[in-house]
Amino acid sequence: MREGSGAAQRLAEGAALRDVLDTGDPAAWLELDEGARAEEWYWPPDVGAGWERAHGGRNLLAALAAGASLTDGRLALALCHRDGRVRHRALDRAAGRPELLPLVAVRCTDWAEPVRARARQRLTEALDAEAAARLAPLIRRLGDRHRGDFGLGLLGDVLRRAPRERLDPLLASTDRAVRRFAHRLAVETGTLSPAELARAAARDDDAVVQTLCAEAALAAVTQENAAEVLDPLLGARSPRARSAGVTALRRLGRPERAAGFLGDRSALVRACARYVVRQHGIDPLPWYRERCADPASPTLPPGAAIGLGECGERADAALLWPLLDHPVPGVRARAVAGLRTLDVTDVPRTRPMLDDPSPAVVGEATLALLPSAGSLPAPWLLRRLDPARPRWERVSAWRLLDAHGEAVRLRAAVALLDDPDVRLRARALPVLRRALRWGASSRSEPEVAGLLHRARAVLEGPAALPR
Repeated sequence: MREGSGAAQRLAEGAALRDVLDTGDPAAWLELDEGARAEEWYWPPDVGAGWERAHGGRNLLAALAAGASLTDGRLALALCHRDGRVRHRALDRAAGRPELLPLVAVRCTDWAEPVRARARQRLTEALDAEAAARLAPLIRRLGDRHRGDFGLGLLGDVLRRAPRERLDPLLASTDRAVRRFAHRLAVETGTLSPAELARAAARDDDAVVQTLCAEAALAAVTQENAAEVLDPLLGARSPRARSAGVTALRRLGRPERAAGFLGDRSALVRACARYVVRQHGIDPLPWYRERCADPASPTLPPGAAIGLGECGERADAALLWPLLDHPVPGVRARAVAGLRTLDVTDVPRTRPMLDDPSPAVVGEATLALLPSAGSLPAPWLLRRLDPARPRWERVSAWRLLDAHGEAVRLRAAVALLDDPDVRLRARALPVLRRALRWGASSRSEPEVAGLLHRARAVLEGPAALPR
């Protein structure tokens, strides 16, 4: 609101609207509308008799009715005025001034019904295809307000009749809500071809747009256009888009292509690929076993290791254990994950993976060892909190210590009280505060009592850490 108040002050002093606001930024208009009502504005002497004080509203209302000359900036302030009669009269003066159309759109959600009705009439008269494309980000944001549905409906009506080139900038907008709105319109009106929809699903980073466009593209896929629709989806970075493309292979009768995604890096895509091949009578398990049979294969996809764990049997662990020594970190990490998925736990064989140079491998090994954390030596884990060690190893050690037991957890938390890593320290503080608040069940033990005493001295002393 501070920016809006400053902009309003400059407009009251006679500054031009474009010199004060970024007129292409929806937030700037909303801040002006809010900021202009936050202060009592005094108009400079050059405005003329009767304008010395705008806040009262009566003089300003009379001047508007009399047709007094106003700059765009001062009329913008009138459109944001506290007095509904001033806003209502200013809407008549805004006709034919497209630079003020954003504030007309704002007034379409006004709490005062006469103001709202007049603003909606003015917006309906002025909103053509060009203005709709320009105001779409603001109207889309206003659509989230109470009474914001009118603007959205009008925007949709105008853009449905607009030429394709008016919609294109909205389809590529940096505003996610605008892109969603534009793609919904494009799907509804058939503006985009199936191939264009597929490319949009593959390119956009928003899950809603990905799903909307992928579903629309696949609804129109045929044997004739399959390549131009499926290729962008199957090559997309997004698992959501790839999984949609893989699932479509079932309807098109192409299980052999789906088999190529059994080792995909995404669990969702792997599951879709298994579904497709099974629908065509193919068991995916032999495919996984064959890929994992050579523990030194440089071409082994990491997804094959976890895929074997997802659909294999406990006996398949024999194929996964050798993969813990694979030269590719991704394969090692997925092999650990596959063993965990098969519920095959071997603490002595998994524990060395905590020293793996790959953070991903250490993370998977930590997950696998959490249920058996109590069997790991507490002193050894505490030494792994040393600030000289890589951060991912320290995080792993904390997670395992946290699952170890009350006394060990407190010891680890106290050790992190003055740790240079802010995020690790933030993990330890709640443990200590809970122990101090509720007491520890084993506080009679000398070690626990001493730990709580030290924690209290740090947390409640003169230099207490921020809560």
